[in-house]
Amino acid sequence: MAAKIRQVAIPESRGDAGERAYARLRDAIVQQALAPGQRLVESALCEWLQMSRTPVREALGRLQAASLVEDAPGGGLQVASYDLGGLNELYVVREMLEATAASEAARHATPAEIAGLEDSLEIQRRHVDDVTAFARENAVFHQCLYAAAHNRFLLRTLQTLSDAVALLGRTAINQREAVERAIGQHAKIVAAIVKRDPERAFELTRQHIRTGLESRSLAFRRAPAPLERARK
Repeated sequence: MAAKIRQVAIPESRGDAGERAYARLRDAIVQQALAPGQRLVESALCEWLQMSRTPVREALGRLQAASLVEDAPGGGLQVASYDLGGLNELYVVREMLEATAASEAARHATPAEIAGLEDSLEIQRRHVDDVTAFARENAVFHQCLYAAAHNRFLLRTLQTLSDAVALLGRTAINQREAVERAIGQHAKIVAAIVKRDPERAFELTRQHIRTGLESRSLAFRRAPAPLERARK
């Protein structure tokens, strides 16, 4: 008769707890449950996450390295917030990396990945009058583009940038005209990928991201100052 196997509970490693803390804090920041500029009190985070200080500190260190958390005035940490200079810095990097992803996608995208980009375009067109639904599909389109580049290091970096972009708040594409323009730009990028034209895919994507920066910059300048927001 075979011996009965005794079930032994394996304690969760610090690494596992650190990963869970990182994932939960990242999601809270990206979804703005923790708002840009909000101070992060370690003891409060430990209580909220029901974890010890070690994994929480590990998670905060990773978030700071990913530019989602920054030093707070007077000490401690806060959720990162961007001024106009930071916005420009972010989009300079985004422009070059997304253009590179599109160029690589023109070289390496599989038929299934191209079909996925085309499907996303069709969904975007169906939501031309629904900015919120378009914004969701817009994010899907860009993630499909990153994946089609077939470069894991580029993918990882672009996903980190996507998290940083989320700190800027809702998309600046908030009118039908802007939605139609974005869809038109997406269509041209996909056409260049279909034609296996990496140079054109690169340049079209650069122009697309620059258009996004212009919209973001305009929205940024029109936004009320932090003191004005606090009074409302």
